[in-house]
Amino acid sequence: MIEQLLKDKRLRLTSFRKEVLQVFMDNDKAIAVSDIEDALNDFDRITLYRTIKSFIEKGLIHEIVMPGDVKKLALCPTECHHEAGAHEHSHVHFQCKKCKEIFCVDVPALPKISLPNYQIDEIEIQAHGFCAGCR
Repeated sequence: MIEQLLKDKRLRLTSFRKEVLQVFMDNDKAIAVSDIEDALNDFDRITLYRTIKSFIEKGLIHEIVMPGDVKKLALCPTECHHEAGAHEHSHVHFQCKKCKEIFCVDVPALPKISLPNYQIDEIEIQAHGFCAGCR
């Protein structure tokens, strides 16, 4: 499955890319770069950041920025549409108030929003509350 994801996104198959992608697949929540670093055995930091950048550019992962400048990365769903740096997802970013983890939660349909005299390129919906493990 990992190799197929990389092939589908037209990314060269390398053992390092497969290892980094496996870290995302092993997590059901968004993760920080430090989480990726902790999961890898031996790596070059520049190669890691280039790999993350490539994954974002190809629509394999997306960056989530929550209040307080909390930045995490999450695997994009297979139906993610990626055009010119914008990701289109049908999910909400949920942050637990207790454990502070961030999850991508699928929703049947996001609301369609139009604003007179504005061109909307991207909409992000963030929710805060308590995850199943903290309720």
